[in-house]
Formats: sequence, C-alpha cells, structure tokens
Amino acid sequence: MSQTESPTLHTFQTEVSRLREELHLRDQLVQQLSQELFRLVKGNANFTPPPEVSERHQAQMRVLREQLQEVEQQVRFYQEQITTRDEEIYQLRQSVQELSDRSRMLEQVVQELPHIYRQKFSERMAPVREKVTMLQRENRQLHAELQSVSYRLAVRNRNITHIDLPSFSRPSGSPIPTFGNI
Repeated sequence: MSQTESPTLHTFQTEVSRLREELHLRDQLVQQLSQELFRLVKGNANFTPPPEVSERHQAQMRVLREQLQEVEQQVRFYQEQITTRDEEIYQLRQSVQELSDRSRMLEQVVQELPHIYRQKFSERMAPVREKVTMLQRENRQLHAELQSVSYRLAVRNRNITHIDLPSFSRPSGSPIPTFGNI
C-alpha cells in the first residue's frame, strides 16, 4: 500500500466511524422520543386535553414530525454515505490484496531469477564446451600429425642430401662431456 493510499483509507475509516456514532446517537434520540410519546399517549388515553392544549400539542407534534422526517432524511443520507464508503473501502482492500499478491509473486520471480539464469547459461554453455573439447582434441591430433610429418620430412631431407655429419671420435675411456663437467 502506498503512503498516499494509507492516509486516505485511514481518513475514510475515521469518517465512517464518526458517522456511525452520530447515526447511533440519533437512533437513540428517536427511540427515546418514541418511547416518551408512547408513554404519554398510553398514560393519557382517557384524558382529553382542552382545545388550546390540543392545538399546541398538534403544533408540537407537527414540529416533532418535521424534525423526525429531517432526522430520517439525514439518517438515509448518512447510511448512503456509509454504504458508499464501505464499497470504496472494500474496493481499496481488494486492490491492496491484488497488489500484495502481485508483489509477492514478483519477489518470488526475482528470487528465482539467478537460478534460472545459471541454468540457462549452463544449457547454452554445454554445446560450447563440447565444441571446445572437440577443437582441443582435433588440435592435439593435428599437432601430432604435424610433428610426425616434420620428422618424416627431416629424415627424408637428410637421406636425400646425403650429408655426412661429422663423427667425433672419443678417446677411449674418457667420459662423455656434460654441462656439469665443463
């Protein structure tokens, strides 16, 4: 969840809580008024108020009905707001859940990438290694053939030119000179 979403979500939750408390308080007031009216009507069933009291009560009843209608309208308005905010909160939670799931999935992919790259590199390197091994083997074989051909050419050239190499006679009993004796 980003930093801008968190305060907004918190603000919505605070606002919803405040509206619910206010709605609850108004519901209590309406309940108290209803109970008081019921008690007055039930307790005074045989009582017929004088006409001026009756008119005054009717005027008060009209005012109370108007106030009750206003309160009911406010309650409906707040309930609609609460419903709207609840839907927004639900959508935000869904978005947060989806983003969290996606984030976890991406983290897992990132953690698996080195293994995947090593495996792919190894798969690509296998033919290259085989080719290098084959070329080294071929190189050794060609080198051996070259040495063999060079030796045969040297022997052949020696036989063709009939160059007699001087032979050095060694005095009898004298050791063969070595670099260590010199």
